[in-house]
Amino acid sequence: MEEGGGEEYLFKIVVIGDSAVGKSNLLSRFARDEFDHNSKATIGVEFQTQVVELDGKEVKAQVWDTAGQERFRAVTSAYYRGAVGALVVYDISRKTTFESVKRWLDELNTHCDTTVARMLVGNKCDLENIREVSVDEGKSLAEEEGLFFIETSALDSTNVNKAFEIVIREIYEKVSRKILNSDSYKAELSVNRVSLANGVDLSKQKSTFSCCSR
Repeated sequence: MEEGGGEEYLFKIVVIGDSAVGKSNLLSRFARDEFDHNSKATIGVEFQTQVVELDGKEVKAQVWDTAGQERFRAVTSAYYRGAVGALVVYDISRKTTFESVKRWLDELNTHCDTTVARMLVGNKCDLENIREVSVDEGKSLAEEEGLFFIETSALDSTNVNKAFEIVIREIYEKVSRKILNSDSYKAELSVNRVSLANGVDLSKQKSTFSCCSR
C-alpha cells in the first residue's frame, strides 16, 4: 500500500564468503523461497531485489551474490560499491570456511565504509551431525568483530528471512536516524565519528540467534 509522502528506500546488501557455503541458495531462498539441490558455482555477479515493508515504508533490498573463487577477484571494487549491508557466510560443516571469515571482513573493510551493517552467518545448520564449527565459536567471533550472528539453513529455510531482515532493519534504522534528525545528526557526527567507525553502535545492540543450540 502506498502511503502519501512515504519514502522508498533501496539498500544494497552483499553476500560474501568462500565458494560453496550456500550464498546463492540463501539468496534464492530469501528472494524466491527456492532451493536448488544442483546449484552450480556462481560465475561473476548476480543480484535479486526483494521488497520488505518497515514501519509502513517500502524498502527494496538489492542483494548481490558473487563467486567465492579467487579468480573472480576482478569484480571486487564494483561489487562492494554502495553496499550498506553485508552477510559474511561460512558453512558450519567446513571449518576452513569459518577460518576465512576474517579475510572476508578485511576485504569488506577495505572496500566499504565500516558502518556497513554486518552479520556473520553460519549456514547449513541442518548438517548438525557433521558440524565442525560450534555455535559458541560463531558467537565469539561475532562478538570479537562487532557483528550480528545467526545460524541458518537455506535447505529447510531456518532463519534465512530473519538474517536478511535483521540487516535490513539495522540499515533502515541508521538511515531513519539520519533523515529524522538530520540537523542534530550533523551536529553529532563529528563527536560520534570514532564510535561509528569502530562499529560501536552495532555491537551495543548486537543480537545472537541460533537455530541449532539446544
